[in-house]
Amino acid sequence: MTAVTTDFASLSEAEYRRRIRAWVLYDWANSAFATTILAAVLPVYYSQVAGATLPSPAHATAYWSVGVSVALLLTAVLSPILGTISDIKRGKKPFLAFFIGVGVVGTGLLVFVNTGDWLLASAAFILARVGFSASIVFYDAMLPHVARPEDQDMVSSRGYAIGYLGGGLLLAINIVMIFLLPEDNLGSRLSFLSVAVWWAVFTIPVLRNVPEPDAVRVRGEHGSIAAAGFHRLVRTFREVRRYRQLLVFLVAFWLYNDGIGTIIKMATAYGDEIGIGMSDMVIALIITQFVGIPFAFLFGRLAGRIGTKQGILLALAVYVLISIAGYFMQTALHFYLLAFMVGTVQGGSQALSRSLYGAMVPKSQAAEFFGFFSTSSRFAGIAGPLLFGVVSQIAGGSRLSILSLIVFFVVGGLILTRVDTAEGIRVAEEEDARFVAEAAA
Repeated sequence: MTAVTTDFASLSEAEYRRRIRAWVLYDWANSAFATTILAAVLPVYYSQVAGATLPSPAHATAYWSVGVSVALLLTAVLSPILGTISDIKRGKKPFLAFFIGVGVVGTGLLVFVNTGDWLLASAAFILARVGFSASIVFYDAMLPHVARPEDQDMVSSRGYAIGYLGGGLLLAINIVMIFLLPEDNLGSRLSFLSVAVWWAVFTIPVLRNVPEPDAVRVRGEHGSIAAAGFHRLVRTFREVRRYRQLLVFLVAFWLYNDGIGTIIKMATAYGDEIGIGMSDMVIALIITQFVGIPFAFLFGRLAGRIGTKQGILLALAVYVLISIAGYFMQTALHFYLLAFMVGTVQGGSQALSRSLYGAMVPKSQAAEFFGFFSTSSRFAGIAGPLLFGVVSQIAGGSRLSILSLIVFFVVGGLILTRVDTAEGIRVAEEEDARFVAEAAA
């Protein structure tokens, strides 16, 4: 029988800090994918270069959307099942390494994409996006095993801050490469390769310096690991009502995170609609990245003073102001100011949500629950873009769509106020104790 909690007391302070630094550095590693591949370069490159031989730009947009949907669907199906298996078997790091490898290979293949290669671009992107999204499930699930409960807010926030720095730094380098090496799209293709190399190199510390969390195998879980994993996943869905506070938090998170995600996904389309140039939008993205660095740290410290839940509520209040300001946006300067405002709260709200969720899940099933967290968030994320599109169609423009997102922040925040964090932590600890008892029997 193995324990389900990390014995932090046995660690020297130097070793504890070394593990935290290694874990945090993976945010630095994977954020390069989020900025260059997901947000700034590849979507435009796919439309203007890879999809240049398609009948129309609309076809390129449609094929890109299909690729994104396929990648998200594969991740949604795989994450909770693989997460459950990794809890039973000492497998968080092997799964993390495997999906990082998948993501790095997929990203590296993009260097071969040139004019008309939309099929190769789609296949490579799907491979890379599945690796990226699935790796984060196992990375997040290691947080309760890396940081003491009282340090998790700060460590999670530090990860987002370092991620902003790494992603923004490489994006800035890549933009320079694109402008200096335009011939045969060399700058863009090398930027894709740089993300793969960056991701692989800065992943090494977490794989080397963070130990594999212990696993627990309980009675009735014999036979194949896959069968046991599926059995535990089904049981978790059946018994999830016992985690009442966790469920209340999830409902709140689904709502407010949908609003946040919609702002991120639709910002470029909205900016283009009102006449903001692509170069201005890239600059705005870089502003968001670098502003996010100090403010992610600030939210980590703020949570230590006012509480994690209160820190999230403060961020949601700022998002309400962002939605209102977005309605009145007219110029590139306005877009820059909104990017600054988003940078002040985007990393902090996501980091504190990750740490609050991690505090209320049983550590014996951390990957399983973070897999469910990832999957459910993606399915719940449909409502925001749908509302945005419907309102835009009815109103004949997107200004009211931006304003309509306020409902996600207000309702999500109100539900969040009902979460009893202490009770949620107590239930998770009881579940861990039960798993230890069953394993010992």
